[in-house]
Amino acid sequence: MHADFLSPLSGKMIRLRYSVSLAYNVLSQPADFVFNIQAATTACQRVISESLHINQAVAQHFHFDALHRNRLLRLRAETGRLTVNYQAEVEIGHHWDSPAHLIEMPIHALPTDVLPYLYPSRYCESDKIQALANREFGHIPPGYGRVDSIRSWVNQHLRFTSGSSNFSTSAMDTLSQRVGVCRDFAHLMIAICRALNIPARFSSGLDYGADPALGPTDFHAYVEVYLGHRWYLFDPSGTAVPMGFVRIGTGRDAADIAFATIFGSINASVPVLTIEAVVDPLRGLELPIHVSDALSTDH
Repeated sequence: MHADFLSPLSGKMIRLRYSVSLAYNVLSQPADFVFNIQAATTACQRVISESLHINQAVAQHFHFDALHRNRLLRLRAETGRLTVNYQAEVEIGHHWDSPAHLIEMPIHALPTDVLPYLYPSRYCESDKIQALANREFGHIPPGYGRVDSIRSWVNQHLRFTSGSSNFSTSAMDTLSQRVGVCRDFAHLMIAICRALNIPARFSSGLDYGADPALGPTDFHAYVEVYLGHRWYLFDPSGTAVPMGFVRIGTGRDAADIAFATIFGSINASVPVLTIEAVVDPLRGLELPIHVSDALSTDH
C-alpha cells in the first residue's frame, strides 16, 4: 500500500462504488470509439475491483497514459446496438495538508511535466484573461489562499444552470455569459490560474455527495492546482464534496478527457451513472465530508 494511504493527518479512508452504462446505435457503417470511463490509479487512489461488459464481440484495446494516469479503452463497433457497462470499487486515502503551508512554486522549480498546465489551451484561453486575473487577484499574496480566492470568485460570479452550455463553450464564453455547468466553472478557474502563472489542470470523474436537486448522477468536472510539489483538489462549481471525487481522467481541459470520443455516425442514449459510498467504521471507511484542509490524490 502506498505511503499516502491512511495519512496520519486524517486517518480517514474513502471507498466508493460507481457504475457507468453507455448505449449507442451505430448507423450505416462501423464506428470507432475511445472511452475514458475507467477509474484512474494514482498515488492515493486504487481500484479494489472492476468489471467491464460490452455486448458486441469486438476487439478491445486498452491504453495506460503514464503521464496523466488515464486508462483508455479503444474499440471498433459494428452497426447496430452497442452497450458498454463498467463498474468499479475504488479506495481513496487522501493526502492532507494545512493550506497555510502550501506555496505557489516559481517557474524555475516546476517539474517539466507540469509546465504544459501553464499554457493556454482550447477551452482555457488564459492569454485573453490576463487583465482580469491581475486586477482581481494580483494583489493577493501567492499561495493556497489566492487559489481558493479564485475558486470562490468563479463560484460567486457564475450561475450553475444545467444545459446552459455546449461542447464549444470556452472560458471566455463562460466569463461573458456568467452561466454554465461544472466543466465551465472548471475551465474559467483554470484559465485565471494559468494567467497568474499557477499550473492548473482539468479533472473529470464522479462525485459522491452532490445535491440530488441537481438531477441524476453525472460526470463531474473539477480542478487540480499544483502547489508545493503536489496537485490539490478544488471544486469551483461548489456542487459536490471534494473528498467524494473518484478521478477518471486529467488533462489540459475537457478536450483531452471526454468520456467518449467517437469517429462515425451514431445515435447516443443518455449515460446512466450511479455512485455510492461504502461505510464501515471498523475498517476506517467513512463518508466523504467537507473539510477545510487541502486534499490531494496525486503527486
